Amino acid sequence: MDAKKLEILVTAVDLGSFSKAAPVVGYTQSGLTHLVNSLEREIGFQLIRRSHNGITLTRQGEELMPAIREYLKANTCLQNKIQTIKKNQPESIRIAAYSSIAMHWMPEILYRFRRICPTVNVDLRMVDNALEPFELLREGKTDVIFASKQNYSKLRWIPLYQEKMYAILPKEYPINGRETFPIEEMEGMDFLMPYGKFDIDVHAAFKRRDVHIREKSSYVDDETVIRMVEKGFGVSMMSELMIRGRTDDVCCIPIEPETVRELGMGLPDKTEIPDSVSKLKDCVVAFVQNFRIT
Repeated sequence: MDAKKLEILVTAVDLGSFSKAAPVVGYTQSGLTHLVNSLEREIGFQLIRRSHNGITLTRQGEELMPAIREYLKANTCLQNKIQTIKKNQPESIRIAAYSSIAMHWMPEILYRFRRICPTVNVDLRMVDNALEPFELLREGKTDVIFASKQNYSKLRWIPLYQEKMYAILPKEYPINGRETFPIEEMEGMDFLMPYGKFDIDVHAAFKRRDVHIREKSSYVDDETVIRMVEKGFGVSMMSELMIRGRTDDVCCIPIEPETVRELGMGLPDKTEIPDSVSKLKDCVVAFVQNFRIT
């Protein structure tokens, strides 16, 4: 039973007419009539009589009205109790982030955030799929995401960092003193593609330069791909954060022309941002402004 409909019915009965009740409940008179008719059909019998003098309860309506008032009173009590419990619960922010961002950015960001919002709980979820954070945000399963920009329009996107892409090559690859690696040089090479839809950024880079590779799909984590490059199974391309701390046994060199992916923070598009999330955003922006990947 829709409590709102019952509240409107009680208001109309107490005021004695639809014309008096309409401005109070925010309906037109015809809209209010339609609503009460719908309620009567739902209940299964007539509740009010209409006349030139206004409205009155039928016998069945008079019999039911005390129970309706008790129901509304109990419903109000329930809603008040729910709100009281919510106010006493600690606030929580759900975050979904690429594993590379979660590993290299989030500890410092959350340290800073805890200093200004010590009572707010943070639920951090690491993902290994480029599109999963966007899907979680769309489904209402997370409040904030940290990811690379993708073709998702229904979110509030805050650009944070232009992350360079690197060629991952065997240690003995003849670099000959070069400081960058022409992407065209990968033409026809065996290429170990990163797993988890991160091929989106890689394919975009190759498409811009019309480079064709012999793609080898892999279903392993980034570190395993790097180790496979080390053993001569092919080459790869990854971002700065994805390779950080894993490059001792391979050659990692920036792609030429410079190729980047935009890292950012995503929020729901049409909801008001809670104060705690705004403060988290401030922490993130301040962190990134002073952050340099080494």
